[in-house]
Amino acid sequence: MTHRFVKMNGLGNDFIVVDARQQAFLPDTDTVRALARRQGGIGCDQLIALEPSAKSNVFMRIWNADGSEAGACGNATRCVGQILLNETGATQVSIDTLGGVLIARRGLGDAVTVDMGKPGLDWQQIPLARPMDTRAIDLSIELTVGPHLSAPGCVSMGNPHVVFFVADAEAAPVKTIGPFVEHNPLFPEGVNVGFAQVLAKDKIRLKVWERGAGLTLACGTGACAALVAAHRQGLTDRKVVLVMDGGELQIEWREADDHVLMTGPVETEFEGLLP
Repeated sequence: MTHRFVKMNGLGNDFIVVDARQQAFLPDTDTVRALARRQGGIGCDQLIALEPSAKSNVFMRIWNADGSEAGACGNATRCVGQILLNETGATQVSIDTLGGVLIARRGLGDAVTVDMGKPGLDWQQIPLARPMDTRAIDLSIELTVGPHLSAPGCVSMGNPHVVFFVADAEAAPVKTIGPFVEHNPLFPEGVNVGFAQVLAKDKIRLKVWERGAGLTLACGTGACAALVAAHRQGLTDRKVVLVMDGGELQIEWREADDHVLMTGPVETEFEGLLP
């Protein structure tokens, strides 16, 4: 039995998208890791399966490169949104995930906009191990060089995020501090770790250590979390350009309904069959 897949990316954050709407696709952890491996496998940050859904156009199941299952992935949602928009010819489609139902709309050119819904701001929604004000939690990281990292914001975008604000994102210790914070006991389900440099009221430079995937070229939910965290600390407006290694996303936290909108390009790389 084979499954058709599409290799796609959003700003270099790349995915293997498997069509499992006609027959089940249930890979074990070793299979996910093998497919995600860039040497010997197809290579990806996340593996995606499109499954039937009774309440949406599709259910999107997400595995990180390490084989763990994730509740949300913003860039993957934009990629899946483009697949469904092209299939249906509709102006918008709904995508069910473990983190809730998301709406994708066609943008200009190759851009897709996803309504990520309301951010989770309560400590239990992140979740944290104990009650804290998620605007700026009680977490400090001492560095041997440079200022300490402290008082990060926490946001759930269907998956947990912690965002440190730094003076220089290029010099941020993403690969050393990222995995350390990801597995900190304060985060019982692990956490995505953002390092955000506010360039202007409408612009943020961001690097993200993704839970279960490591440093990626872009992170859609991380970009959403960074804007929400920055605005809550009075650092930015509600509409911001997020600059990541793979490119830019436009993020807006609407005041009217509290929803976060994410807009950016997607790219199809190639198609194939999985044995």
